Amino acid sequence: MKIIPILYGLATLAWGAGALPAAELPHLKKTTAGAQLIVNGQPFLILGGELHNSSASSLEYLEPVWPRLKAQNLNTVLATVSWELLEPEEGRFDFTLVDGLLAGARRQDLKLVLLWFGSWKNGVSTYVPGWVKKDTARFPRVCNQHGDKAEVLSAFSQANLDADRKAFAALMRHLRETDQKEQTVLMVQVENEAGLLGQPRDLAPEAVKAFQREAPAELVRYFSAHQQQLIPEFKKYWSEASGQTNGTWNAVFGEGGEEAFMAWHLARYIGQVAAAGKAEYALPMFANAWLIQHETQKAGQYPSGGPVSKVQDIWRAAAPAIDLLAPDIYRRDFKEVCSSYTRFGNPLFIPECSPGADAVAKAFYAFGQHQALGFCPFGIESMPEDRPLKEGYALLRALAPEISRHPDPGALLGIYQQDGEDRQNLQLGGYNLEITFKPGGKKELPGYGLAIASGADEFLVAGAGLAIHFSTSKPGPKYTRILAIDEGWFVNGAWKPGRRLNGDENAGGWRLQIPYGKPALQRVRLYRHD
Repeated sequence: MKIIPILYGLATLAWGAGALPAAELPHLKKTTAGAQLIVNGQPFLILGGELHNSSASSLEYLEPVWPRLKAQNLNTVLATVSWELLEPEEGRFDFTLVDGLLAGARRQDLKLVLLWFGSWKNGVSTYVPGWVKKDTARFPRVCNQHGDKAEVLSAFSQANLDADRKAFAALMRHLRETDQKEQTVLMVQVENEAGLLGQPRDLAPEAVKAFQREAPAELVRYFSAHQQQLIPEFKKYWSEASGQTNGTWNAVFGEGGEEAFMAWHLARYIGQVAAAGKAEYALPMFANAWLIQHETQKAGQYPSGGPVSKVQDIWRAAAPAIDLLAPDIYRRDFKEVCSSYTRFGNPLFIPECSPGADAVAKAFYAFGQHQALGFCPFGIESMPEDRPLKEGYALLRALAPEISRHPDPGALLGIYQQDGEDRQNLQLGGYNLEITFKPGGKKELPGYGLAIASGADEFLVAGAGLAIHFSTSKPGPKYTRILAIDEGWFVNGAWKPGRRLNGDENAGGWRLQIPYGKPALQRVRLYRHD
């Protein structure tokens, strides 16, 4: 067991010592679609899966899990690091589990995204150390209107913040010392689904005093400076309050005042934790959201102040050390959630998603439509091995260089049969794609795919359970026809053709067809004539 005492006053003087330049570490590179994750100088798509919350607390439990994950064609595993197990005694850190995660991933040539379960996990504070839990005087809790304390650390306590960020800084320092050469860890999630459940804002004395003060000038300046790029759902609260530039939270944000207040203070807290970690080891960092489940929900029925889509602007203003905000998607309207988290430059990363049979369809859509950084079903070690995600990840891994080569959203699109729709009409590369979804699959598995405009009059199409008829309204010859369709695969970045599908398989030259079953890749070339 590796227990390391830390002398904080001395340690903070050495923050960042010996770290590689940021450009040589895993980092985000801005694109027109959002960003690409760059690892060892090359774009990297996270074909991931998140372990159950408690899995990483036992290296023995994980021992047989690692090879199963590799066999599922993952390249990245999301795993928890909990504060209570990292710092069981104040100032004494045990990195045994962290080192075991690094070793287990490296043995299978897998990457890691670590999830810091510090002050908050799913709106509560169950992963904080016992010495924090038992000292409610030093480490204050959220209160309700009756003064009752919840099992939730208050975001208005300097002691809470200081303890969390010291522990997180120690974790990131250890990663710098043990992993910056191998770069097993690609990104870090700071806290987990933070936010206040049961009420819209904390009613502890310090929180009440804070709410009575004016909304921060820094936040109001941000709203004023970004009026044309504000998330509409929250902009309307500010607009309905006449765009005030000073006053109380309710005066500035109207009926959104309480949620804005909690979002600002949670984001400031989490942003400072992230900044302390980045000072040690500057990996990309993100915060994840427990989503609003339906339009009638009010703040507190979902975690108030958490990074739900409508408060993205407040999080951006309050927590610049957080590189992106990420949705945990368990809702049916997958497309709409993805769109809501790709507004105004936020890169899409899905750290949690329901692990159903349709996970493969969602993965193809996220990478094709939104050039997602990564996709990760939850409880990955429990996913049945016969799920189609295995074959889907194999195909996406082969396609990853092509996907990364086309960062312009106009060169890719995602296809996903949501809620039983039977057809879609999309545009790509100057052509109309009339998509129909072919029957014959299991009820829970929709048609899906992604398409890449890979050259002049040429497309790569990957997926299953769909057919595409191509046409165009561009000036020129009247008719659009299929020149050739080839099955194929990419091996080390080179196209390897298989069967030529110019007969029954393309409906007599009428459309590209990929049946239900194992996802496949086809290359189609078009021509036009009068």
